[in-house]
Amino acid sequence: MTAQHRFGIGYDIHRLVRDRPLILGGVEIDHDKGLLGHSDGDVVLHAVTDALLGAAGMGDIGELFPDTDARYKDADSKLLLADVVNRVQEAGYSIGNVDLIIHAERPNLSAHKVRIRNRIADILHLPVGNLNVKAKTNEGLGPVGTREGVACTAIASLMKIE
Repeated sequence: MTAQHRFGIGYDIHRLVRDRPLILGGVEIDHDKGLLGHSDGDVVLHAVTDALLGAAGMGDIGELFPDTDARYKDADSKLLLADVVNRVQEAGYSIGNVDLIIHAERPNLSAHKVRIRNRIADILHLPVGNLNVKAKTNEGLGPVGTREGVACTAIASLMKIE
């Protein structure tokens, strides 16, 4: 019996707009703007979803949940990620760990990282110690730095016993 380790990277970015809630990692955060998207725009869960799909060789979030499909209009990204977790597990993989960086100039996310970490660990059925959440600014550079958007980069490891 051998173990196969696989890794995947996910990335997402969405524009900040008025009159939308800001949802990051399945947690609603008080802010004057939220993320524009066909679904709830949760860049954190979208990046984690893509990292898992990449590690499993199962395509990407846009293929599974296209923004041209009305079923996913304003979809809760927690449900989309939970669906992908089930697909990954049905394919015989277990999630090893997830590490992610939320790129946001504002709001300051320091006070929210623990809640985000706990929420994602719960969705992934993963011990909290196997998930890490970091928040970084872009030092005023690019669309994140000019407060036009929020982005997230994630990496996930999977293991399959053969």
